[in-house]
This record gives sequence, C-alpha cells and structure tokens, in this order.
Amino acid sequence: METNRRTGEQGPAPFRSSRFFCVGSKWYFTTREGFDSGPFASRERAEIGLKRFLHVVQLLPEEQQIH
Repeated sequence: METNRRTGEQGPAPFRSSRFFCVGSKWYFTTREGFDSGPFASRERAEIGLKRFLHVVQLLPEEQQIH
C-alpha cells in the first residue's frame, strides 16, 4: 500500500491499493471511478492498457476527464 501524498493533497494520505488485479490467470486494471478493464494476458499487458487508457483520457477536454 502506498502512503505518500500526491502533489496538491492535504492532510493524511488516503487508503490506496493497486490498480491491477488478477482473476484466474487474467489481469485487469481499475479506475478511481470503479471501471474495470480487461482481461489481459499478463500484468505487463494490463499496465500497457492502463497507460493507453490514461493517454486517451488526457486527450479529452478537461471537463470530461476521468482517471
């Protein structure tokens, strides 16, 4: 569990868990909004999927961005 504060956060660091999880032999990532994406063949592929997802989110107008 990561206990560091992110840039701009005030107060104690909230609980954080990994965005990646495995069910059976398939890997998934989850967003803060509770969206799960997968399955991926490996954790590495799930990490690539998350990077692609975050890249697309950054292309959205600021008022539509999620993460």
